[in-house]
Amino acid sequence: MTSRSPHRPLFRSLTYTSHRAIGMALLGLFVLGLYSARIAAAGTYPPGEKKHDQPYALIFGTVWGPDDLPVYGMMIKIRRESDKKARWELHSDHNGEFAIRVPAGKQDYVIWADLKSYKSPNGRQVQVAEVKVHVENDERIDTGLHLRNAE
Repeated sequence: MTSRSPHRPLFRSLTYTSHRAIGMALLGLFVLGLYSARIAAAGTYPPGEKKHDQPYALIFGTVWGPDDLPVYGMMIKIRRESDKKARWELHSDHNGEFAIRVPAGKQDYVIWADLKSYKSPNGRQVQVAEVKVHVENDERIDTGLHLRNAE
């Protein structure tokens, strides 16, 4: 009776059926990769998945502290100019940046930072002015919020 030696290659111990199963699995992975690449390139989605076809504008901004460094975790509030209350709320990321999608079309928006949770590095009181942005269509608007020491 022969036993498999520890130095005997693995592939010699596999049967024809095992080789075929491995080959079919690799072929399946290859086809799946091609299908995924085709979907990504074409921008289409398989049936059952919905893409949001609504046009949008992107408001992108950065929050700057009194020391002219980006501020992480600042609560940003956005509203339409005609509204009284904030419609969108989000936080700035580690680079002090924020971005939000708003409906495309002519509209004015007001952006401000909620200073309740902010503590100035030097302990002084800070203030921020509201920033108004105008959106015409499906576009990107870049803006910034600058925190200043209160005088």
